Amino acid sequence: MEFQRARNETQRDERRRTILSMAWAMLEDMSVADVSLNELSRRVGLAKSNVLRYFESREAVLLELLNGALQAWIDDLDLSAISPASPPHERAEAVAGAIAQSLAARPVLCDLISAQASVLERNVSTDTVLRHKRAVLVSVEALSAKLRTPLPELDEGDIYKIIAIALLMTSGVWPHDRPTEALLAAYTADPEIGAHRMRFAPFMQEALALTLFGLLAGRVTI
Repeated sequence: MEFQRARNETQRDERRRTILSMAWAMLEDMSVADVSLNELSRRVGLAKSNVLRYFESREAVLLELLNGALQAWIDDLDLSAISPASPPHERAEAVAGAIAQSLAARPVLCDLISAQASVLERNVSTDTVLRHKRAVLVSVEALSAKLRTPLPELDEGDIYKIIAIALLMTSGVWPHDRPTEALLAAYTADPEIGAHRMRFAPFMQEALALTLFGLLAGRVTI
């Protein structure tokens, strides 16, 4: 794929979408750590310097993908079947399960979340970080609105804690469910070690349920 220089804003937007689309395609086949600006440039048919005309760094590309993926996940998250009239413990389990399972079904999003603080926010300008953080706030507000319906007892602070813990646990747990070949070999060689392998969805569901139980216990009798 070869591009001539973009001559208007429409063409610039097209180049940006092409770069983002190719970066996403790469993430479907490799981890965030393996996505390089050189390879991205090669795949979109632009010189590295030209890619940098549209995004200031590899991390800026990936942050924009994270913003879109986070919002898409929240848009698709369906909590409508969880009745606020159900017992609190049932609602806690159902909400925890919905969040954990829906995140597990989006490996690219989980990989981006796991790299957010330690990698993606480290090689970008203040303006880029501000755009990213503002986009995250919009997503958090949208998720808060969805969580308030099945969890009417909880206040805004409680809801924020749930979201923060869900994202922080994703960041920490996801890499453990993507072990290296050496770790996989160790799990096979020693079943006792393998028994302690962390699985993303079950761990997330249990941890989120415990968080919700604790928050609800302060508001209602479970």
